[in-house]
Amino acid sequence: MGLFNRKSSESAVTTATLPVDPALAALTGDYTIDPAHSSIGFTVRHAMVTNVRGSFAEHEGVLKLDGADPAGSAASIDVRIASIDTGIADRDGHLRSADFFDAEQFPLMSFRSTAAEQLGGDLYRITGDLTIKDVTKPLSIDLEFNGTATDVYGNERVGFEGSAEILRSAWGLTWNAALETGGVMVSDKVKLNFDISAIKNAA
Repeated sequence: MGLFNRKSSESAVTTATLPVDPALAALTGDYTIDPAHSSIGFTVRHAMVTNVRGSFAEHEGVLKLDGADPAGSAASIDVRIASIDTGIADRDGHLRSADFFDAEQFPLMSFRSTAAEQLGGDLYRITGDLTIKDVTKPLSIDLEFNGTATDVYGNERVGFEGSAEILRSAWGLTWNAALETGGVMVSDKVKLNFDISAIKNAA
């Protein structure tokens, strides 16, 4: 897959996978994230009193799952910044501008995993490099494996959901405005949310 026509790193890295269980060995293989049934979103505090929620409508990614050894798995995801949607057009335009993501100069946000571990049961932690604009920093995401199913088209699917928290200032997203009552317009802390459905590639 092209990942928005940008060649992904061959040192692709590691994502949460499956317990060491022979019954799950059949899940080992390469998967393509299905953007129509997946979501990558965020929540951030606004004006100190409420939350703004948004998502990115366009994203692509691949997973390499190892059903016998979670540490042998890999993940690579690219997100199109211009597809940001918070439900308010003016706000979305501001987020795309140089005040925030500068989508024209930096059209993609990317994640390349570097390690994965099983925390117990269906819980995993994936660690990797998150790149926003021209800044790359490590990020750990806690994930829950939601299982596998064969859909009506005969595709074998796996599902994961998870979350992580970042300080947006660490990636150069520092715009803010002071409030007359104290505090700032936009919190530095942002919660990232992931709901991933991926289809196993044909052998």
